[in-house]
Amino acid sequence: MGTITEILTIAQQRAKELNLPYEGALTPKEAYQILQSAPGAKLVDVRSRAELDWVGRVPGAVEIEWASYPGMKKNPDFLAAIEQQVDKESLVLFLCRSGQRSNGAATIATQAGFTDCYNILEGFEGDKSPNGQRNVLNGWRVAQLPWEQS
Repeated sequence: MGTITEILTIAQQRAKELNLPYEGALTPKEAYQILQSAPGAKLVDVRSRAELDWVGRVPGAVEIEWASYPGMKKNPDFLAAIEQQVDKESLVLFLCRSGQRSNGAATIATQAGFTDCYNILEGFEGDKSPNGQRNVLNGWRVAQLPWEQS
């Protein structure tokens, strides 16, 4: 990989190319390297409690549901919760199952004044394979990054 600065620069270029409204977009391995090297960086896992319990957790992540299971009703307290648990000046990396909800979370947080938001592309379980499976192509788990099952 590279230095924190190099990784963040690549992530920022990705965000510009993808026309994203937040600072940058990271691969899972890049995100993990940032978490290991950047003091104060926060991983915010926005998956539902059910996903965390059934699929697995990232140790040390701040867990704030973007939407609740069943029904995936959007969490009306998401912004209040993140403002309470994460400093607005922190480097914040958002994670969900596939990168979609975390995209929304990074967007909302940026609009609320968080200055350094990054989405983790591929998410925890990765993209679906042609036959509809997750956890086979990419994502946090396939990259063999730290996670635990409760």
